[in-house]
Amino acid sequence: MAKKLEVTLTRSVIGRPEDQRLTVKTLGLNKIRQSVVLEDTPSNRGMVNKVSHLVAVKEVE
Repeated sequence: MAKKLEVTLTRSVIGRPEDQRLTVKTLGLNKIRQSVVLEDTPSNRGMVNKVSHLVAVKEVE
């Protein structure tokens, strides 16, 4: 069974650089406290690491 990541936006993107805003948008997050479940792939891990100070991550099975 493939691992999944539950990513929750915990901080605002107001005042953040454009690349961080686009990364949050690409992850599928629009509002604070919104969560999405993503496949645990290297590309998704890289995006989460880039905005790790804005999101909370849990591993889901």
